Amino acid sequence: MSEVKSEFSQVIAERINRIRAIIPPEVKLVAVSKYTTTEAIRSAYAAGIRDFGESRVQDAKVKQTELADLEITWHMIGSLQSNKAKLAIAQFDWIHSIDRLSLAEQCDRLILETGKSPKFLLQVKLADDPSKSGWSESELLADLSQLEKLQNLQIVGLMTILPIGLSDTQAYEVFSRTVELAAKLRSLGWANIQELSMGMSADYAIAVKAGASIIRVGNQIFAT
Repeated sequence: MSEVKSEFSQVIAERINRIRAIIPPEVKLVAVSKYTTTEAIRSAYAAGIRDFGESRVQDAKVKQTELADLEITWHMIGSLQSNKAKLAIAQFDWIHSIDRLSLAEQCDRLILETGKSPKFLLQVKLADDPSKSGWSESELLADLSQLEKLQNLQIVGLMTILPIGLSDTQAYEVFSRTVELAAKLRSLGWANIQELSMGMSADYAIAVKAGASIIRVGNQIFAT
């Protein structure tokens, strides 16, 4: 059994090295660990990964407890339910999935209650996809005046998830529109909108080409 674990650890390290070889060093690689074990997370950590992404607050808590000896930066990358927002703020260093004004307002209040202040990304949806949530460009621009009132939120960028089935050209166009939206927000005074969380296992190379500063990769690291 230990030999099997050792072999898988080596595979994880080789996969991480392959990804790092094709992305710029300034791009943050978040290893999406939501479907893997703490042993696999330790292997990725040993290979140099410090950022890990989870999508369920309760599942993440178990892993965070078991891995408390490691200096991990935890990212909440899944859809955030209102009734889990307080726990998420307490547990995570980054929250990528603020997808509506009411959730942003709730988190702004909860920061005062928890004493925690993670970095937040606003989730945008710039291509039609009924299965995904997030602001359209027009919706986000309309909500800016309300978002400006939320003095406790540390909003540092945008996040997007592509619809399934796009061609590489279509994917690049959507990622590029996200980059352009971030630039528009900065021109409107939102200087802190610097981070772009774009790209997953199937499309991270395209996202990096378009200008992603954070990629979220799971299967290409942890798939067995």
